[in-house]
Amino acid sequence: MTQSRNLEFMVGIFVAAGIVALFFLALQVSNLGAVSTEDGYNVEARFDNIGGIKVKAPVTMAGVRVGQVTGISFDKETFEAVVTLNIDSKYDQIPDDTFAKIFTAGLLGEQYIGLDAGGSDVYLAEGDRLQLTQSALVLEEVIGQFLFSKAQEGAE
Repeated sequence: MTQSRNLEFMVGIFVAAGIVALFFLALQVSNLGAVSTEDGYNVEARFDNIGGIKVKAPVTMAGVRVGQVTGISFDKETFEAVVTLNIDSKYDQIPDDTFAKIFTAGLLGEQYIGLDAGGSDVYLAEGDRLQLTQSALVLEEVIGQFLFSKAQEGAE
């Protein structure tokens, strides 16, 4: 009797630990577990198409996370997506002619913003705007263009 009770107790602990582990895994995959101190400076980037980028998406430079997306809005006058990036304060020497691109990573297709450093001697500061951007690559558009070009070749 006591042995089966101990076994049931151990199985219960094992199941509870598995549920907790799955919870933390889900937080990591969805990027909700990332702690944001907002201790940094905000810069703005404008894109024609942001794809599926979300608030709290990582901002990386040379593969290192340097910040995160803190806001997404739409400019009614220029018809562009305005993305606010919060860059950690320890990365305070990013050139102001840095290039921002939207990339897709991993099997789940999480999108993030990658920064390529420019060569300027002037650095980004609070409220600056990244002038050079590249929008997200939309797979449906690429497939459509490929099929259209093949159809044109077949018609000739």
